[in-house]
Amino acid sequence: MEELELKMASPGFWDDHDVAQEVLKTSKNLQNKVAEYQGLEKAHDDLMTLLYFLEEGESEFEKDFVKGLESLKKQVETIQLKTLLSGEYDHLNAIVSIHAGTGGLDAQDWAEMLYRMYTRWADASGYGLDVYDLQNDPEAGIKSVTFTVKGENAYGYLKAEKGVHRLVRLSPFDTAGKRHTSFASVDVMPELDDTVEVDIQVSDLRIDTYRSSGAGGQHVNKTDSAVRITHIPTGIVVQCQNQRSQHSNKETALKVLKGKLIELKIEENKEKIEELQGDYSQIAWGSQIRSYVFHPYSMVKDHRTNVEVGNVYGVMDGDLDPFIYGYLREQMKA
Repeated sequence: MEELELKMASPGFWDDHDVAQEVLKTSKNLQNKVAEYQGLEKAHDDLMTLLYFLEEGESEFEKDFVKGLESLKKQVETIQLKTLLSGEYDHLNAIVSIHAGTGGLDAQDWAEMLYRMYTRWADASGYGLDVYDLQNDPEAGIKSVTFTVKGENAYGYLKAEKGVHRLVRLSPFDTAGKRHTSFASVDVMPELDDTVEVDIQVSDLRIDTYRSSGAGGQHVNKTDSAVRITHIPTGIVVQCQNQRSQHSNKETALKVLKGKLIELKIEENKEKIEELQGDYSQIAWGSQIRSYVFHPYSMVKDHRTNVEVGNVYGVMDGDLDPFIYGYLREQMKA
């Protein structure tokens, strides 16, 4: 600590913008951790005070005590969850892509439901959310969406969501009211910052431009501002159309591609990007990580951890922490 303070006080240290930003970010993170601990101490002291009054026979404080105890329990669980984040990229923002699987309108509706679920989770967790690419369907739902969840440890948490998600329900699109099973894939990768270098050969990229199909006014609809980038060795395809500028869309698409390649490199245990080969553009069904059952009963079950939640509507409103916590605990055991 003293060595860092000496460096910070040395002439020219703050002239390097990147270094200064990193120090300020680290300082803010440490301050947040101290504030969290102090918040726990205060909540504990308040509960002890209420407990004292309850022991003295003042039962009117019982509801406040129960409410405070539940709140403290949730705060402790949140901090415990953070201690399980030990991956190299866990502290970064998360880039999330959702793709509807086979099943027509049901699958597209399911993809949109998942998008809403993650939006609710991000909002409840205090994270920001930016959409890169959204492919709506004129009849119902979405074909695909790519967005960034911004905030400390977003990738560390959301990496638990990567995989195929299965829905079982009475289809609103079936006039006979039959039960349908639908699938959607969720891909999660870190949004790399400037400190992470990814060596991508320009010769390995195919860059196509096309007219944006999303909302955005006359400019977007009349110019080829949308960008699609294909990484030829792996077959990975990324695209972005949320900005009016083709240059901005290209930069964003490259950022998504770098995240995908890093994630793939980790999975394949490869040292270099150049060692990655094969076609990774296809979604493999039949290996779902989680099932969401609306009928004939209500339950969400994670097949990797066996974590089950009976309130499926609560989960769809963003209550994902039990599944994220269960996944991280299993990863720590491995």
